[in-house]
Amino acid sequence: MSKIKNAFTTLPIHHKTILLIGLLMLISFTFYASVLRYVFSIYDRQIYEKSSQVLNMSSVGIENQLREISNLSFKVMSDEPLQQYLLQLKKVETGYEKNGLRKKITNRLVAYAGSEKYVYSMLFIDNDNNVMAAGNREGISESKQKELVALGQQFSGSNAWHTSGDKQSRLLSVRQVKSFIGGAFTLEDLGTLIIRVRLDRIVQDQMQEPAEDSQLLITDGKEVIYPTESSVSEAELESELKRTQPYGIAMLEQGRHFVARAHSSYTDWTYLYTTPFDQMFKQIQFVKQLVTVIFIMIFLAALIFGAKFSRSITQPIAQLIKKMRNIEKGDLDKLEEAALGNVPISPQNEVGLLHRTFKMMLQRIRELIDENYAKQLVIRETELKALQAQINPHFLYNTLESINWLAKVQKQRQISEMVEALGFLLRSSVNMSEKWITLERELDIVRSYVTIQRTRFEERLDFDMKIAPEVGTARIPKLTLQPLVENAIHYALEPSIDPCRIRIRARAEGDKVIIEVEDDGPGMTPEFLEQLHEGRIQTRGQGIGLSNIQERIRLTFGDEGGMVMSSKPGSGTVVSISIPWIREDDDDVQSDARR
Repeated sequence: MSKIKNAFTTLPIHHKTILLIGLLMLISFTFYASVLRYVFSIYDRQIYEKSSQVLNMSSVGIENQLREISNLSFKVMSDEPLQQYLLQLKKVETGYEKNGLRKKITNRLVAYAGSEKYVYSMLFIDNDNNVMAAGNREGISESKQKELVALGQQFSGSNAWHTSGDKQSRLLSVRQVKSFIGGAFTLEDLGTLIIRVRLDRIVQDQMQEPAEDSQLLITDGKEVIYPTESSVSEAELESELKRTQPYGIAMLEQGRHFVARAHSSYTDWTYLYTTPFDQMFKQIQFVKQLVTVIFIMIFLAALIFGAKFSRSITQPIAQLIKKMRNIEKGDLDKLEEAALGNVPISPQNEVGLLHRTFKMMLQRIRELIDENYAKQLVIRETELKALQAQINPHFLYNTLESINWLAKVQKQRQISEMVEALGFLLRSSVNMSEKWITLERELDIVRSYVTIQRTRFEERLDFDMKIAPEVGTARIPKLTLQPLVENAIHYALEPSIDPCRIRIRARAEGDKVIIEVEDDGPGMTPEFLEQLHEGRIQTRGQGIGLSNIQERIRLTFGDEGGMVMSSKPGSGTVVSISIPWIREDDDDVQSDARR
C-alpha cells in the first residue's frame, strides 16, 4: 500500500490528473449501472400496476355510465305523461286515435333521447307489436323484436342488457314497461322499452390515459362485446379467460402482450386490457444501450479533457518560472513588453492566481510610470468640462424670450406657445429652492409640458383636467404630477397610432386630497407593472421614476400618504395619489420648506 502511495506521489501532475479522472469515471459508471438497473426494475413493476389501474378506473367509469342508462330507462318507464298515453292506447279502438297517441309517445321518447350523449336511439314496442322510435331510424328485425320482448318479460320490469346488437349500437337496454298507478307499479304490461347504447363512445370517453397501441376488450364470456372488430381470436380469448392470475403475459397472434383482467359484478362482463410487451421493452432496451454509449463517450471526452486540463496547469507554471528567472537576472528590458495588454482571467486556483498576480505586478509597474501623465490629462479635461458647465441660466431665458418675440412678430402662434411653455417648464425645474408648491402651480407645469407634447402628437393627445376648486391651494411636493403625465404619454400614447386621452382628477375626501392620472392606453401586464413599481424599468430620458415619486411621498407624509397604480391589458392605467390636505398657510409646510 505504501509503495502505491509513494508511486502516486512521485507521478507528474499531468499523469495524476488523468489517473484520478479515470478512476472517478469508473466509480461513477459502476454507480450509474446499479442505479439504472434498479430504476428500470421499478419501471417494469409500475407498468403492471399502471395497466391494472387504468383497467379498473376505465371499467368503473363504463359501468357508471351503464347505470345511468339503466336509470334513464326507469325514468322513461315511470314518466307520467308517457304512462297516460300508454294506458289510453290500450283503451281506444279507432285507428286515428291510436295514431295520435303513438305520435305523442314518440315525441316523449324524442325528448328523452335527444339530450343523451350515449343513446343511439330509443324504441318502444307496444302490445300490438307497433314500433315507435326516437333518434336514429334504423329499425330492428321482427325476429329480433320478439327476442327482445321476450327478454323484457323475463326480467319483468327490471333492466336487461342485450349484447347482440348491430355494429353501431351493439349494446341494448331492454325493460318491460309496467303500468304506474297511484305511485306504484302494477303487473299490467304496457309494452317494451329498448335503448340502443353507443358503447363505443362510452369506452372512448372513460378510457383513462391509454398507452400507445393498447386495446380494451369487453366480453360476456361467449363473444366480444367491444370492440366490434377485435384482433383477438376466440381461442386466444378463451385461453386468457382461463388464467387464474389477474394479469400476465399472453402470446397473441400479434406477438407478446401484457394482459390485465377485471370482472364486473354488475354486468357479469370481463374487461381485458392488452399492451404490446415486445415493443414496449424494445424501446426501454434501446434507451439502456443509448445511455451506455453516451456514458462511454463522456468517459473518453473526460480523459481528453483531463489531459488538456493538466497541461493547462503545467504549461503556465513553466512559462512563469522562465519569466521569473529573466527578472531575477535583472533583465528589465522586456518589462514593458511583458506588461502590454490586459491581464488574462486565469482559473481561480493556486497556479492561475500566481500567474495572474505576476502579470498584474508587471502591469502595475508600467502603470505607475504613466500615472502622472494620465492625471494631468484628467485634470485638464475636468477643467474644460467645468468651463463648459458655467453657462448663465439667464442667458438661456433671454434667448428663449428673443425666440418668442420673433415668433410673435412672424405670427407663429404655435412656436410662441411652445417657447413660452418651455421657458416656464425650465424655470420651474431649475428653481429647486421651493420644495412645496400649490396644486395650481403644479398643474401649470403640467399644462406647459402638455403644450410642448401637443405640438408633437397634435390631435392624438387628448388632455383633460377636472380639479375641485377647494383643493387648488393644497400644497404638494414639487414635480409630482408632471412625471406621471410623462409616463402616460410614453407608455399609453407613443406605442399606438390611435388617439389617447389623459385625464387628471383632483378632489377632497375628508382631510385627504386624492389626485388621479388616468389614460385609456393599452395598459400593462401585471409583470411589467411590478417591474415599473420596483424601479427596474426607468422612464424615458432623465425623468423621475415612479418608484422615486412613491418614495418621496412615503418619506414626506409617512403612512398618511401613498400612491397606487392599477392597470390591465386593454383597460388603460390609473395612478392614484393620496396625501394629507395641507393648506398654503400651514406652518408645518413652511418649516419643511425652510429645511
